[in-house]
Amino acid sequence: MVEETFIQDAVVFLDQIGMYNVILPFLLVFTIVFAILEKTKIFGVDNNGVTKKNINAIIAFIAGFLVIASTQLVSAINEIVANVVLVLILVICFMMLIGAMHTGEKEFSLENFPGWIKFLMYLTFVGIVLIFLNALDWLDKIIGYGQAADRQWLNSLIFLGILGFIMWLIIREPGKDSGGDKKD
Repeated sequence: MVEETFIQDAVVFLDQIGMYNVILPFLLVFTIVFAILEKTKIFGVDNNGVTKKNINAIIAFIAGFLVIASTQLVSAINEIVANVVLVLILVICFMMLIGAMHTGEKEFSLENFPGWIKFLMYLTFVGIVLIFLNALDWLDKIIGYGQAADRQWLNSLIFLGILGFIMWLIIREPGKDSGGDKKD
């Protein structure tokens, strides 16, 4: 049996006192509502041009409490924020891998990369998406690769995709920009 560490005890304690289901959602909603009210100046400004912080704070405070009063809203916020962070991590991982392919001779731009590196970038992005979907156990649900009929369907789709790509390579006109026709 694994012994719990000090940090694990602290996380469990914070969960027991409502840090993740009450305090953090309240602070998130309060901060976002307060920032929006300050930025938009919906309730006006005083004679010095300063926003009415007291009114903005009270409204943000009330909005925060109304949100944490609903357990459905809190669970939705927790799930949404977790998914947003996951997407952010996905983007950062993609940028790190693309940066590893950058030679550093010129400023980073997709135009500076040859076609095969662009293809590797797209392949890398698909790979990262598949890694994250697998980590969340969504890959089996999306593909449903466990049943024989589903495997045949997926294999046929992959085969048709590869066949379509090969046909595109054969029939494309060399030297033309794939970005569309340009008028002179």
